[in-house]
Amino acid sequence: MASWQIQLAVVGLLAVTSCTAPRSIIHSGRVTPHGQFKAGANFGGNIATEPIGQLKDVTEDAIVALANRDSVYYDGLVKSATKAAIAYSLDPVGPTFDFYVRYGVLPRVDVGYKYASGVHVLDAQYQFLGPEAGTNAGNERWYGSVGVQYAGQNSDIFDKLFLNKLSSVLEFKAARKDVLVPLTFSRSFGPDEEFGNISFGVAYNHTFVEYGLVPGKLYEKVGGGKAVKLEGLTRKQDFASYGLFVNAKVGAKRIYLLPSLSMFYQKYGTYELLKGETEDFSGISIIPSIGVQIGLGQGKVGR
Repeated sequence: MASWQIQLAVVGLLAVTSCTAPRSIIHSGRVTPHGQFKAGANFGGNIATEPIGQLKDVTEDAIVALANRDSVYYDGLVKSATKAAIAYSLDPVGPTFDFYVRYGVLPRVDVGYKYASGVHVLDAQYQFLGPEAGTNAGNERWYGSVGVQYAGQNSDIFDKLFLNKLSSVLEFKAARKDVLVPLTFSRSFGPDEEFGNISFGVAYNHTFVEYGLVPGKLYEKVGGGKAVKLEGLTRKQDFASYGLFVNAKVGAKRIYLLPSLSMFYQKYGTYELLKGETEDFSGISIIPSIGVQIGLGQGKVGR
């Protein structure tokens, strides 16, 4: 099978299986008006070059055949599967679905909760530029804000990935936490985003990951016809991601369509494999999404 066909198959497989780091940025520089709610849902995906590149070297049939052996010796396939699992835990590839609610707690501050493909996400946003949301903006159209978002995923990252079929040989465990800080500027369509906006900005994301490799029936040949069981390991690592994004909100009557596109670059760092081997990971992640949003409540502006 051609290389591009293998990569396409990997993307197709993951497109029905995975949960991803929630880094889609859909909000504008204008926060939710004080006392109002807004709610919405988004569909999207995370396309990451590093895990796709690693997974193309590992097929599900080979993993199943390996797992069915009575004993397994550490070889190139096991090493490739280990690298693929680590790369996937660093930047899970696949579709995303989320729904969220936001509330304007103060005139220039809102907070939000998002449930994103099994991940709980909390964030807050402060508006430092432009008129207060929900007021008569006159001719002012530019807004700016800075936010912070926290998300965490547990060891079920691998539950639906075919590499979990290797668990009798080598079990993979991983947990991650992400802190995202977006800086957003937006241009309003009409006063106070009556018809939506166009937004753009930069983002910084920091990821803290803990991963474990737990050998089962996995052995290493040591000579003289003898073999020893490999020892497992647990390691912690962190890395930074740097992103650019653009999004839009188009609609009226407080019902809007929200397309967005984000792109991040990250040098994940050096990670330890079994037998003291190491591997460096780096890559680009592209995160498109499309969603709908509605505004709720009359708010407290002017009361």
